[in-house]
Amino acid sequence: MKEKFYLTTAIAYASRKPHFGNTYEVIMADAYARYKRQQGFDVFFCTGTDEHGQKIENLANEAGLTPQKYVDNVAGEIRGIWDKMNASYDYFIRTTDETHCTAVQKIFKKFYEQGDIYKGHYEGWYCTPCESFFTETQVVDGKCPDCGRPVEQAREEAYFFKMSKYVDRLLAHIDSNPSFIQPKSRKKEMVNNFLHVEGGLQDLCLSRTSFKWGIPVTFDTRHVIYVWFDALTNYITALGYDPDKSFEEQSEHFKKYWPCDVHVIGKDILRFHTIYWPIFLMALGLPLPKKVFGHPWFNAAEEKKGNEGAEIKMSKSRGNVIYADELAETFGVDGVRYFALSEMPYDQDGRICYTNVLTRYNTDLANNLGNLVSRTHAMTVKYFGGVVPAPAGEEGTDTELKATVAEAVAKYKALMDDYHIADAAEAVFTMLRRANKYIDETMPWALAKDESKKARLGTVLYNLLECIRTAAVLLTPFIPTTAEAIFVQIGSDVKDFESVASFGALVPEKPLGTAYPLFARIDEKVIDEIIKKREEAALAAEKAAAPVEKPEPVAPIGIEDFMGLELRTAKILACERVPKAKKLLKLQLDLGYEKRQVVSGIAKFYEPEALIGKKVIVVANLRPATLCGIESQGMILASGEEQVRVVFLDPETPLGERVR
Repeated sequence: MKEKFYLTTAIAYASRKPHFGNTYEVIMADAYARYKRQQGFDVFFCTGTDEHGQKIENLANEAGLTPQKYVDNVAGEIRGIWDKMNASYDYFIRTTDETHCTAVQKIFKKFYEQGDIYKGHYEGWYCTPCESFFTETQVVDGKCPDCGRPVEQAREEAYFFKMSKYVDRLLAHIDSNPSFIQPKSRKKEMVNNFLHVEGGLQDLCLSRTSFKWGIPVTFDTRHVIYVWFDALTNYITALGYDPDKSFEEQSEHFKKYWPCDVHVIGKDILRFHTIYWPIFLMALGLPLPKKVFGHPWFNAAEEKKGNEGAEIKMSKSRGNVIYADELAETFGVDGVRYFALSEMPYDQDGRICYTNVLTRYNTDLANNLGNLVSRTHAMTVKYFGGVVPAPAGEEGTDTELKATVAEAVAKYKALMDDYHIADAAEAVFTMLRRANKYIDETMPWALAKDESKKARLGTVLYNLLECIRTAAVLLTPFIPTTAEAIFVQIGSDVKDFESVASFGALVPEKPLGTAYPLFARIDEKVIDEIIKKREEAALAAEKAAAPVEKPEPVAPIGIEDFMGLELRTAKILACERVPKAKKLLKLQLDLGYEKRQVVSGIAKFYEPEALIGKKVIVVANLRPATLCGIESQGMILASGEEQVRVVFLDPETPLGERVR
């Protein structure tokens, strides 16, 4: 019987499209799930979306949608990105699922009936984006200690959970389970900042009455259940947890996979997963998760400066958001996955910009891996007719290569087991760099010139192919599609993790598959163009978001002055550029009762053919003027200076109407 392994991501908040930092989490969890499957574990990988809360209710109202319709759209987008990133999850839970909602209501009622929850009033600081409450001492200069955005005072009736009842048990668990919170630095942070504080752990507000988009409390329907309580329970409701049954009475599926082996989450939500969630589980009489891994963040780095550039948290308001699906358009899915997994340190924030992705892609994937596979395949075809040669004998360089491979496999396993994923990737590429050096040392092209060295040539190419096969096994969790392509190209179906325990599992005399480039090198000019467009878009967004300066006052006019201005509706019948005048267009207008010719300085902003048929407003009693030798009998209304926008009318607007 296979040993089980249950891992989860934090469920993504269904407020907006997830940026690269959000997507890293599901890529990391997927890589680990694939790694454990390779080792023969019965893996259950759960992810999903968190869909309730005040923030979502507000966003839905702004969008003119019901909250359910809003989260349906966003949850679909999130799942689409997870699928595009080749996430091999076994279950995708949504907190609007009926089974989840019912279970949450039962758990809440159970806590109330057993005396863990009481009714009171909440008064303090609340951060709507984080859906989090904070005490006076936790707030920093009027801002949320987690996201840095402003908090607001809130007072409302609420139910509270008696956290203090379980604090001693939680501290004892943390002390007796050193690997419960990882990395270790996070453990000290949680204990010192939340558990060993003056006044002890505060009771947690578990319901709200100031908004409606949440799971109602069954016995007090004015209240909706706090979004974090709702979200955290997904880890057991996804397995079919029934609050009305003891652990022994739960389904076989639940008993098989619970407790969770690892919750993969962002470092910013460790408090919820290492303090509140364990206490909820204690109150339910359930075993605690074995590990909570709080990974760092990806911060946006300045382009063209790599690791020397400044970094700042990704934010739509800053215009520096990078999305995984957009990156994949340039670097491919495996290119994106590899960058995410190889660039994120174990316990320090990673850095992302297009320049960094390009460097990692070209250096590791195109040069070290792709080029090695291409060269080795081509030489095997040229010198052995595309059939894997059999090794014969061993020389010093062979021994060194095999030692490097063995060391890489050992390091890789130890590092992966300890969640040092980027370091595990580096162990593989250290091996690949050694293999490329091995080619330079053995010079297969020189061996091929001497028929007496045919056996030696076969050994060299076999060793290279076996090294490549080993890399494909180890890189399967990182770049699964590419790894499979490598197996096909080298003609091997030996893919299990046990096969890399010793050198030589590649079967000789088997034909290679068809070769094609795994990673085509990307020119820097391509990235320069992308960066330029992103900077232009960010600048435009910044300009659009900037407050409009109050214009210089214009002398007021009376109603009689305004009524002296004759504004009429008209249709553009024809339009053409004015020769030798870059700014001017000549328009033929139909006012219904007559036709007119107007010259307008909008050529920079509109193509002539795009204006034909449009209905506009024309100043009909403007004194005629001559522009570039062409008479203009009026003026069409438009706004703006740097960017001119013509005022277009509804297509059904009658011609010649007076505009008042």
